[in-house]
Amino acid sequence: MNQEASSPYTPHCTVATVVERQQRYLLVLEERNGRLLYNQPAGHLEAGESLIEAAARETLEETAWNVQIRAYLGVSLYRAPANGVTYVRHSFSGRAMGFEPERALDSGIVEAVWLDITEIEALRDHLASPLVYQDILRYRQDKLYPLEMADTYIAP
Repeated sequence: MNQEASSPYTPHCTVATVVERQQRYLLVLEERNGRLLYNQPAGHLEAGESLIEAAARETLEETAWNVQIRAYLGVSLYRAPANGVTYVRHSFSGRAMGFEPERALDSGIVEAVWLDITEIEALRDHLASPLVYQDILRYRQDKLYPLEMADTYIAP
């Protein structure tokens, strides 16, 4: 039995948001282990919040953009080769509603940028994971699902 099989399996639950405006996509340039990588605004679900709330919060914290979460793009299971952690990533599309220029960005975020699809394709080797491009493709192919797909159940 390998070490991973003998330990409890605890994947990390994360959210990510694809935000498109004038054929450009909102990405963050972040520093990870001494490398600069591009990612969607993304992060971990916090206790007591819904997936939709987490997606809006992470987008604001990492980009200073308030967004309205519009649709569910789906869920992806990804084992990161850099750290061996498995992520269950729920992805959403969002609409930019307002910018807070004075807001400080999360630690590790160098800047938020708007890039077109050609620029993103040219940066494929500098994306945080293959999920970044995959989610943009889902969005561009109109693979959008109702937000109820990621609904929160609250027991009576």
